[in-house]
Amino acid sequence: MTFEKWQALGNDYLIVEHGELPFELTAERVRRLCAAHTGIGSDGVLLLSQPTERGYVARLRIFNPDGSEAELSGNGVREAILYLRRSGWVDHDVFSIQTAAGEIRPQITGKTTCTVDMGRARLRSRDFPSGGDDGLGTVSAAGRELAFQHVSIGNPQCAIEVHGGEPLEALDLGELGPPIEGNVELFPNRTNVSFWRRDDDSSLSARIFERGVGETLSSGTGACGAAVAAVLRGADSPVTVKLDGGELEVEVGEDLGVRLTGWAVPVYRGRLSDELVEELHAA
Repeated sequence: MTFEKWQALGNDYLIVEHGELPFELTAERVRRLCAAHTGIGSDGVLLLSQPTERGYVARLRIFNPDGSEAELSGNGVREAILYLRRSGWVDHDVFSIQTAAGEIRPQITGKTTCTVDMGRARLRSRDFPSGGDDGLGTVSAAGRELAFQHVSIGNPQCAIEVHGGEPLEALDLGELGPPIEGNVELFPNRTNVSFWRRDDDSSLSARIFERGVGETLSSGTGACGAAVAAVLRGADSPVTVKLDGGELEVEVGEDLGVRLTGWAVPVYRGRLSDELVEELHAA
């Protein structure tokens, strides 16, 4: 089984074409592949296959390192888009790929960059069923009551603005993140969590606790959720989102249409050993 490892702002994924798989990609096999010391080590797996409907270049499935399947990943989808172009699946700049979140339509803007139409963000969704049309709510974590903005952008986002003099870098996401992600009374499908602070009229800094992953260097959909929350509170679009792994640009329209621009690059191409393939077969 051959694969490529890609990264975008430190958010790394294994990219596998379906025809290369010698087995079904189960949750246990995903966990073993993503394991840092006994597998390849990554923030997830991107599985590319032929689309099931006309009009798409490919179908993309996204797996978290805990084995769960995600609807969308802003960084992962950019990696898949640029892989498709580099690997000869497509030879033009604008095309469509099929995901669990629906159609994703990118525009390749350079050798390592692309802009992705992420669709229209929604403030009310089945992922926050008790929420109103404004998507506002409060959640308890680590003895704190935190106000949040729910944003559905292909997957659920809980965007929490950090107010006052508390430094963003001082937050303990390992303590705050899990009880928010796993609060299934509020978020029956769990949720991604972003903690953000406005820097100026058109930029913000954010830290991300990703569903099924934990704290990450970056998250494309997390950046989109934070940017939507900031624009709703008066920030100018496009918004520059500063993450631990680098910067992304998020354009938020008046209709909450979202476009995400950033880079992704390959790290290496590899082949699993026969011994590991045998272990995965037995898993």
